[in-house]
Amino acid sequence: MAVWSARKAKRPGDGPAPRGAALAPVVDPSVPPTTGWLVRGKDGRLTAYAPVTEGVLRWTETRVGGPEWSGPVHIPAPGVLPYLSIAQGADGYVHLVGLRRTADSAEVVYALQYQSGLAVRDWVAVGSPYPDNPELSRQIGVPSAIVDSTNSLHVFVRNAGGGICGRAQVASGKWNRWADLKGSGILGSISASITAEGLMELAAPTADCLMRWDQEAVGVKFRRTEDIPARVEPSSLTTEQTGDGRLTHFWHDAKDGTVQAWRPASPASAAVGAGAGTGPVAALRTPVDGVDCTVLARRDAATGRPAIAAYPTEEESAGAEWTLTGDPCVGAPALALDGRGRVVLAVFGQDGTLRVARQKAEPGLALEAWTRA
Repeated sequence: MAVWSARKAKRPGDGPAPRGAALAPVVDPSVPPTTGWLVRGKDGRLTAYAPVTEGVLRWTETRVGGPEWSGPVHIPAPGVLPYLSIAQGADGYVHLVGLRRTADSAEVVYALQYQSGLAVRDWVAVGSPYPDNPELSRQIGVPSAIVDSTNSLHVFVRNAGGGICGRAQVASGKWNRWADLKGSGILGSISASITAEGLMELAAPTADCLMRWDQEAVGVKFRRTEDIPARVEPSSLTTEQTGDGRLTHFWHDAKDGTVQAWRPASPASAAVGAGAGTGPVAALRTPVDGVDCTVLARRDAATGRPAIAAYPTEEESAGAEWTLTGDPCVGAPALALDGRGRVVLAVFGQDGTLRVARQKAEPGLALEAWTRA
C-alpha cells in the first residue's frame, strides 16, 4: 500500500493471557482509548501493551525487526481501569500509568518494566491530589505521564475542579507533593510532552480552546501560557517533536472530525488532509526518502479501519492524503520505528488480536501486508 512518496512531494502472576481476555471497544467515556502503546526497548525490540479488565496484555517481538511476536502475556492489575498512559525515558524503562478505582475513592498507580520481555514490577500507588477526601478523589480524570530529561516520572490528572494537578518523582525515588497547576473546564485526557531540550509542555482541551502549560527552563515549575482557540475532540490530542525546541499538537476537530495541527507561532490550526477520524491521533517523525516527514495514523470514523497519512514535517499546506488500510479496529492505532528503522503501524482487531503492518523496503512510504501476532 503506497501512502506517500518524497519523490512526489517473570513475576508471580504474569503468564499467558487467560481465555476470554480479548480486547473490546471502549464504551465508557471516562476511559478513553490511547495511542503510544507500541514502544521500542533499549534492545531494539518492540512491545505492545493493551489494557483489559483487571489487567494488561503484552506482546513482544522475539527478535529485532520481527516479524514474530511472543505473547500475549497477562499482567494482573487488580482494580485498575482498562486505560494506560505509557511513558519511556532515555534509560529505556517503560512506565505503565493507570487509575485504580474503588467503591469509595481513586488513585493513580504505575508499574515499571526495565527491559523488553521481562516481568513488570508490582503496581505502586502514586495517590490522589485529595488524600483525605475520597469523594473528590473519585472525580479525578485518567492520568497522563511523561519522563523528563533526568529520567524522573511525572503524572498529571484532571482534578475535581476541572484543572490540572501534577506530581513528580525525584531522583531518590520519592515523590514530591501534588502541585495544583490551575485551569478549569478540561474535557477528556491531558497531553504531556517534552522537547529535545528537556522542556515539558502540557495541553488540555476545553469546550472552546486548547489550554497550555510550559516551562521557561529545565527543572522549573510549569507556567500557564497562551490558550489556543480550537474545537478539540476530547481525548484525541497527541503531541510530537517537529523541530528544535518545537512541539506540534495534533487532534480531531470536535465538529467535522478532521485532523488539525498547531504549534507555537502558528496563527491558527491547520487541517491535515480531509475525512474524519475518532480517538487520539498517532504521530511519528521520521525521514522518508531522505525527507523529514511526519507520519500520522487514526481510526477512520466512517469505516472503523486504520488510516495513515504522511507529509513533509511542518508543511501541512503541502497536503496529506489519508489511506485506509487493514480491517476495522478498536481503540486507536499506534506508530513506532522498529529496530531496523522501519515505520510500524499497529492496531487491535475487533477480535482482540494484535495486527501489524511494516514499511516496505522501497522508495516512499509503503506498507507490507498486515500480519497477526
